[in-house]
Amino acid sequence: MGQDQTKQQIQKGLQMYQSNQTEKALQIWTKVLEKTTDAAGRFRVLGCLITAHSEMGRYKDMLKFAVIQIDTARELEEPDFLTESYLNLARSNEKLCEFQKTISYCKTCLNMQGTSVSLQLNGQVCLSLGNAYLGLSVFQKALECFEKALRYAHNNDDKMLECRVCCSLGGLYTQLKDLEKALFFPCKAAELVNDYGKGWSLKYRAMSQYHMAVAYRKLGRLADAMECCEESMKIALQHGDRPLQALCLLNFADIHRSHGDIEKAFPRYDSSMSIMTEIGNRLGQTHVMIGVAKCWLHQKEMDKALDCLQKTQELAEDIG
Repeated sequence: MGQDQTKQQIQKGLQMYQSNQTEKALQIWTKVLEKTTDAAGRFRVLGCLITAHSEMGRYKDMLKFAVIQIDTARELEEPDFLTESYLNLARSNEKLCEFQKTISYCKTCLNMQGTSVSLQLNGQVCLSLGNAYLGLSVFQKALECFEKALRYAHNNDDKMLECRVCCSLGGLYTQLKDLEKALFFPCKAAELVNDYGKGWSLKYRAMSQYHMAVAYRKLGRLADAMECCEESMKIALQHGDRPLQALCLLNFADIHRSHGDIEKAFPRYDSSMSIMTEIGNRLGQTHVMIGVAKCWLHQKEMDKALDCLQKTQELAEDIG
């Protein structure tokens, strides 16, 4: 398959993907990968496969394609390609909660300065680095990385990146229990989606609504939390976004628990845990187990709560 044909097929796959025909898009891209003799085309199609598998929560496949992409980049001997492939490797490891590896790959990216693409990707690298530090609860470093990512977003007028960083900042401030900022940043992200996001993927809207829902629940505004979470879940189901479905189910469970409705909370924790385990989100699993432990405490089942918390601690130590 020659260069022009490769480009056409990649574009055809993208159109399928954007119109929600994900499996058809994957078939086209996989065929391109098998048949193309053009290394740059192979690199681009691997990028499409990495993004698609990331959004579906198939993180192990995402990592597999990222490793192949690094080899292709080395073959091309282009610093730009290498920078991009290291970022994809970092993001794959971030999704699998391999945070130390993420930090290492992000630092490799940032050291590969001087490439034209690195100037555009630095913001995304800083965001991934911040997410890894947040996963390890190194809050000060996470905040510094998010602020750097935000500066890159502003300097490059990159509203999509700004939206993603605002969501991550919402997650950071939720953990720090600064609830005013925990709500401010996802609201800012939702504002960006409304003002600039006509041509964006709906995942940006879903993401901002989810983070708003978490903040509203923490603030005790449970009706608002439920409304935002339902909006987010609707988009996640439409797009087959398994990672976001898992997070929404966890939030629904937490909302029911906050209402004192433990019978409704348990099945949602179970459903969330099932998806978190399937996709390999170990950090998400710890959040589910803490919620379940709180339910057992609410029901004065101390032994069950303690057992659940011990398992959570083991998993948290394993993640680092």
